[in-house]
Amino acid sequence: MEKLPVTVIMLAAQRTGVINPIAERAGVSHKCLAPICESPLISHVLEALTTLPGIREIRVVLEPDGQAEVDKVLETFRPRGTPITIVDSDPNIVESVLAAAKGEDGPFIVTTADNVLLTHDGFEKVRSALHGADAVIGITTRERVQAVHERGQRGFYDFKDAGYANCNLYGLANDKGLKAADVFREGGQFQANKGRMVRAFGLLNIVMMRFGLVTMRDSLKRVGKRFGAKLDAVVFDDGALAIDVDNWRTYAICEWVLGQRLGMEIPKPEIEAWV
Repeated sequence: MEKLPVTVIMLAAQRTGVINPIAERAGVSHKCLAPICESPLISHVLEALTTLPGIREIRVVLEPDGQAEVDKVLETFRPRGTPITIVDSDPNIVESVLAAAKGEDGPFIVTTADNVLLTHDGFEKVRSALHGADAVIGITTRERVQAVHERGQRGFYDFKDAGYANCNLYGLANDKGLKAADVFREGGQFQANKGRMVRAFGLLNIVMMRFGLVTMRDSLKRVGKRFGAKLDAVVFDDGALAIDVDNWRTYAICEWVLGQRLGMEIPKPEIEAWV
């Protein structure tokens, strides 16, 4: 199957007014600039993306006060030929994605600047799935994450068939996919706004998901029908794709996994007591 040309939207902004502890300890302005395995977090993501074919453009979403410093890192990757630009971020993540979409229909693949364990294989599986869906989410199972490291991920979505973890890799094929994402536009976490969750997904869908009465794919069909879009999921065999640099626990695990890939001797972190 021919590779679908896509634009990548990379989310690299920080929460307004919040000092990221990883950035603070590293002495940099933004977490994406903190070093891991001798390079900034964002460099590892760009290394994967700029060595892939069929990438029309990479748009890095970032607040203005960090753009000059991050652009120095981007400049080292631009000679590879893939256009890399910066887009002003919005406090709301979906508003940032819509701003980076620039009114275009797509297709887009969305990831984050701390997704340092991103692989070509994972990216290509999401790209391929866009041939048959309006929106795609990359996920993996609890067992596959824990096979990489027993503390690799704490949050799982439990369905009738399995527990799943999000991999911070999304595909938006067209305007329908963007409209499905638009339900999150109001901002805030669903857990803090139960009414908005009900309005978005429907009470029956929430109850069935909460109590494990539907499989993951049946749930996607139900929610997709509500949005008027075909939703699909790619379930990765590689559990490492669900581990990104959220905190010091996952930083240590990512450093160990990434170090193995790069041939560096980094011992497996023993972090049972870590937060």
